[in-house]
Amino acid sequence: MGRERRLPRVMTVPGVISELDDDQANSVSSEAPSSVVADRVIIVANQLPVKAKRRPDNKGWSFSWDEDSLLLHIKDGFPDDMEVIYVGSLRVEVDSSEQDDVAQLLLDRFKCVPAFLPPDILSKYYHGFCKQHLWPLFHYMLPYSASHGGRYERSWWEAYVAANKIFSQKVIEVINPDDDYVWIHDYHLMVLPTFLRRRFNRLRMGFFLHSPFPSSEIYRTLPVREEILKALLNSDLIGFHTFDYARHFLSCCSRILGLEYQSKRGYIGVEYFGRTVGIKIMPVGIHMGQIESVLKHADKDWIVGELQQQFEGKTVLLGVDDTDIFKGVDLKLLAMEQMLKQHPKWQGRAVLVQIANPARGKGKDLEEIQAEIEASCKRINETFRQPGYEPIVFINRPVSLSERAAYYTIAECVVVTAVRDGMNLTPYEYIVSRQGIPGNESISDSNAPKKSMLVVSEFIGCSPSLSGAIRVNPWNIETTAEALNEAISMADTEKQLRHEKHYKYVSIHDVAYWSRSFFQDLERTCKDHFRRRCWGIGLSFGFRVVALDPNFRKLSIDAIVSAYSKAKNRAILLDYDGTVMPQTSINKNPSQDVISIINRLCDDVKNTVFVVSGRGKDSLGKWFSPCKKLGIAAEHGYFIRRNADEEWETCGQSTDFGWMHMAEPVMKLYTEATDGSYIEVKESALVWHHQDADPGFGSSQAKEMLDHLESVLANEPVTAKSGQFIVEVKPQGVSKGLVAEKIFTSMAENGRQADFVLCIGDDRSDEDMFEKIGDAIDSGVLSFNTSVFACTVGQKPSKAKYYVDDTTEVINMLQFLAEASDPSPAEDASGIPS
Repeated sequence: MGRERRLPRVMTVPGVISELDDDQANSVSSEAPSSVVADRVIIVANQLPVKAKRRPDNKGWSFSWDEDSLLLHIKDGFPDDMEVIYVGSLRVEVDSSEQDDVAQLLLDRFKCVPAFLPPDILSKYYHGFCKQHLWPLFHYMLPYSASHGGRYERSWWEAYVAANKIFSQKVIEVINPDDDYVWIHDYHLMVLPTFLRRRFNRLRMGFFLHSPFPSSEIYRTLPVREEILKALLNSDLIGFHTFDYARHFLSCCSRILGLEYQSKRGYIGVEYFGRTVGIKIMPVGIHMGQIESVLKHADKDWIVGELQQQFEGKTVLLGVDDTDIFKGVDLKLLAMEQMLKQHPKWQGRAVLVQIANPARGKGKDLEEIQAEIEASCKRINETFRQPGYEPIVFINRPVSLSERAAYYTIAECVVVTAVRDGMNLTPYEYIVSRQGIPGNESISDSNAPKKSMLVVSEFIGCSPSLSGAIRVNPWNIETTAEALNEAISMADTEKQLRHEKHYKYVSIHDVAYWSRSFFQDLERTCKDHFRRRCWGIGLSFGFRVVALDPNFRKLSIDAIVSAYSKAKNRAILLDYDGTVMPQTSINKNPSQDVISIINRLCDDVKNTVFVVSGRGKDSLGKWFSPCKKLGIAAEHGYFIRRNADEEWETCGQSTDFGWMHMAEPVMKLYTEATDGSYIEVKESALVWHHQDADPGFGSSQAKEMLDHLESVLANEPVTAKSGQFIVEVKPQGVSKGLVAEKIFTSMAENGRQADFVLCIGDDRSDEDMFEKIGDAIDSGVLSFNTSVFACTVGQKPSKAKYYVDDTTEVINMLQFLAEASDPSPAEDASGIPS
C-alpha cells in the first residue's frame, strides 16, 4: 500500500488525456497481489462508508463504520462468503505523512482502500465539475448565465478525469481481474470504467447511477457528452432507479452515438462493438434492519413522548430534505400557506415540521433559496400564529436517525415536493417507522391498525413505486395545497389500505433485494467474458473493447490465396454497397481498378463470379457493362443475369405487382408525416428510407409502418421487412440466400461442384448468404471439404466466420486472388447453363 503515488498528467483539451495512453494500456492481467482467489466485489464510490475522527491527543485517527451509508448495506444482498472491498475517499483531509499508515489501517480493519485526492484536484473535481456542473445539469438546470448554475470549465473536467484516474489506481492496487467484480457508484466516477476497461479487457464491471439521468435535450448540452457516454458503455451493466432515467440514457446513446437497444426476454441491452451492455432498472431500497433497530431504541421512545406532548391535538405534516436548490422546500411552504388560506379549519390544527439536513454543496443559488425559505417561514408564522400554535416548525440542524424516526412516528403525512431527485428514501423510512415493531409500539394503541399518508412529487425516483401516494406537480401550488388537505382529511380505512400496500412493497424491496438483483444481472451479463476474444481499440475516451466469438477471426490473405490456388471450381459472391463500394461514397460507380480486378477473376475458367446486390438491374448492368463474363443478381436476386450476353430472368414466385399500388400509398402517408424520409421505387420492391429522419421518431414510424403494411398486404405474395433505417416490401421467395443456393446448385448439376466459396457482404441481407452456405454443405450441394470463406465487412457479430475491416481490405484481397488466377480463353464460366 505504500507505493509511490503519481499525479496524473492532464492534457488541456477535453477528453484527450495522456494518462489513458500509458504503457500499461494493453495489459489484460493484473500483477497486483491478492490473497483471495474466490469471487470478490470491489465497491467504488466517491466516499468510503467510514467516519473519521481525530484522536483527542491529536495523534492519529479513529475510524468507525458509517451506519447511514447505503454502500455499507449493499453486502446484505451478496452471498455470505462474498468478500467486499471498498474503494473511495475520506471526508477528512489526511496529511501526506499519515496517508500510508491510515491506508494500511483501513485495509486491515475495514477492507477499505482510501483514495487521497490532492486539495487542488478535490476542489475542482467535487465542488467544481460534480457539484456545480454535472449535478445541476442532471437535475435539469442549464447554466444559462455565469450566475445561474455552473458554466463548464475545462480545468474542472481535467480535475474530474484526474480524480477518476486516482480512483482507478487504487482499484488496480487490490484487484484480481479474473475473479473480482467491480461495482462503481454514481456520477462522481462516470469515466472510471474506461480507465479500468483499458487495463483489464475482460473485467466484470457494473455501474449504478443514483441521480436522475436527464432527457437527451438536456444531456446534449454537456461539452463532454460523448466522452462520458462512451466511458459508461465500457461497463457491462448500467443501473438506473427508474425506466425514465434508463430511457433518457438510451435516447442519448441513439442520438449521440447512433446505438440502438434491444429487449430480449425482458432484459434491455445496447450492442456496442460486439459487447452487449446491459441496462438495469431497479430502484434502491432502505435497510430494514437498521431502521427497525432504531425503532427499538429507548432514545426514540423518549423523543416520541416529548413530541406527542408538544404537538398534542395537532395534525403533523412532515418534510425531511437535504438543503439544496432542487428539494422544493420553498414550494412546500407556499403550498402549506395556500392550504391554510383555502381551508381555514386547519388553522391552529395543522403543523408542517420541516427538517433541513445540512447543505453538502455551496454557491449563490443555495444562499438565495435558504433566504427565501427563511422569509417564507417568518411570513407564514406571522400570518397564522395563535397562542401555542405556529404552523411552520423549521429545524435547521443535523437530526439523527433516532430523532427522525420519532418525527416519522407522530407525523400523519410526509410531504416530498422535490422538483428533481434521483430516488429519495424519506417516504420509505416513514412507512417503516409508522408500521413500528411488534411488541414495541410507541403510538398510543399498540393494536391499532397502522396508517400513513404520502404526498410526493411526480419528479422523484421513488414516485412510480408508491402507487398509493398522492402524486403532485410541486410547481403547481394550488393542486399541492389541495393534495395536503386531501391527505390529512382522508378516512382512516383508506389510509390503512394505502399503508399496507406501501409497507408490503418497501419491506420486500429493501437494499439487500436491490443489490442482490443488480449483482445477479451483472453475473448473467458477464457469463461469456472468458469465452470471447477481446481486444481494445481507440485512443483516449474513444477507447472501447471489441468482443467477438472465438471462431470469428480476421481473414488471412495467405490462407485464402493458398486455398484459391488449389481449387478447381470456385464460386465468388460479392455484395456491392459497403463491400466493394464504400457506403459513404457519393459517386457509386465502380472504379477502374475494381472493374479490372473483377475482369481478371472472371477470365479464369475455374471461377463463377457474381455481384449480388439490392440495387436495381439497370444501375448494376450499366456500371458493370465492361465485365462481360460477370454474373449479376439485382434487387436481392429478383433479377439474375449469368453474363452480359444473357437476358435478365426473374426469380420471384409472382410477376403480379398489383400489391405496389396498395403499399405505395401507405408509404407515402408515412413519408409525408416523417421529415427526412423518402421512398425508393425498384422494379420488384419498395423501400422506405429513414436514416435522415429524427432517430427516435423514424424508428417508431418504421415499426408502425411495418404493422400497417403487414395488415394491408396480408393476402399478397410479398414480405415486408425492416432493416437498418429501412422498411422494404419485396416478393416472397426473393433473398440473397436463395441466389447463393441457386448458384451452388447449378454448378453441382453441371458437374462443377464448388470446392472453393468466397462470399463477402456487410449487412443483414448478406447474412442470408452466409447461412445458406452451411445449409448447402448439410444438403450435399457443397462438399464438406469445400474451402469456405464467408466474410463480413467490419468487426461485428455475424454468421460469417471471417471479417475484414473495410472496403479497402476487400479490394486488396480480391487483387491478390486476381494475381493468382489463370487467364483463360473467352467463354462462359458462370456455371449456370444458358
